Amino acid sequence: MYTPSYFRETRDEALQRLIHDYPFATVVAQTSAGLSANHLPFEQVDGALHGHVAGGNELAQMDGADVLLIFRGPDGYISPNWYPTKHQTGREVPTWNYAVVHVHGRLKVIKDAQWLRRLLETLTDHHEAGQPRPWHVGDAPEDHITSSLRGIVGLEVIIERIEGKFKLSQNHPDGNRAGVIEGLRQRDADRDRELAEWMLRQEAART
Repeated sequence: MYTPSYFRETRDEALQRLIHDYPFATVVAQTSAGLSANHLPFEQVDGALHGHVAGGNELAQMDGADVLLIFRGPDGYISPNWYPTKHQTGREVPTWNYAVVHVHGRLKVIKDAQWLRRLLETLTDHHEAGQPRPWHVGDAPEDHITSSLRGIVGLEVIIERIEGKFKLSQNHPDGNRAGVIEGLRQRDADRDRELAEWMLRQEAART
């Protein structure tokens, strides 16, 4: 991943936060037919990432394969009109701000029913936590859970290398960064407020 030094993010807590807050990853692997991409939620567990796929998914047959997991945080178009320097010199252009984490690792396929059930319980409890009445795996009939477990396999990715690129206007002066944050708040589309909050956290980390 092309990463100029001012966009390179190496703080472990920042990288882990993005993975936690945006756990739906793109999994890229090399197959005999070429590059393959799948899209799956993952859970962080003791230096590894855990997920699952249907038994018919190609990843279920790729034990030991090298994989790349791409986690995407908020992103958004940045208008040059938000830069004070644009109004002074006119010498600015549009860009796109974003935060991403790339995880490189080796895939381990797991077919243990108890391991899979623990994973499903962990994933479900995590993502149901904000619901008024959270659903739990145990709410479903036991025979249905047993049948469902037979149709999936677990995936474990041990993190061998991790790269972070937080492109959040660090290459601009303070006034331009403040202008972008205000512009995002005013536009307030899609993930604009999230992106503004990530920019504010990046500002705080610089001080």
